[in-house]
Amino acid sequence: MNAIGLLKEQIEGAHEIVEGTIEGVTDEQAQKSPGGIAHPIGATYLHTLLAEDFILNMMVRGTQPLVMGDWAGKTGASEPPPPPGGDMYGWACRVKVDLGQARRYAQAVYKSTLDYVGSLGEADLNREIDVPGFGKHSLAYYLTISAVIHPSNHIGEVSALKGVFGSKGYPF
Repeated sequence: MNAIGLLKEQIEGAHEIVEGTIEGVTDEQAQKSPGGIAHPIGATYLHTLLAEDFILNMMVRGTQPLVMGDWAGKTGASEPPPPPGGDMYGWACRVKVDLGQARRYAQAVYKSTLDYVGSLGEADLNREIDVPGFGKHSLAYYLTISAVIHPSNHIGEVSALKGVFGSKGYPF
């Protein structure tokens, strides 16, 4: 297997675990405040999707994120998130998330990511990209951070909250 194939497999695996963990989340669980400064499940899930869309499409590729194009107003969020550095906790506490719609948006984000990765050659992975606020790193780094590590970290939070709310967390 080459590096592109391995990266696609890792991304697909991360997406499967995210969606498998979100499976069975009730509307009540999605909106419920877990207490402290933790974010509700719905807001955490949506943040994960929006981050992958923005980082890969806008910051890395230089194209319009799905959420600003065909998916504008169709992410399942009652309001858009704040800009970077804004009050993310306040947004997470206020936003109402339609999980069915968010999951449809997720499929579009995942397809966009995998289509992009599939269009790359191995040499592309070494290309350096300077993303404001994140620094200069290889394309492989940004793909791994935004589509494997970031979603995996946040879905761990969701899995734990599902357990706190009396449901099975991860799908395995």
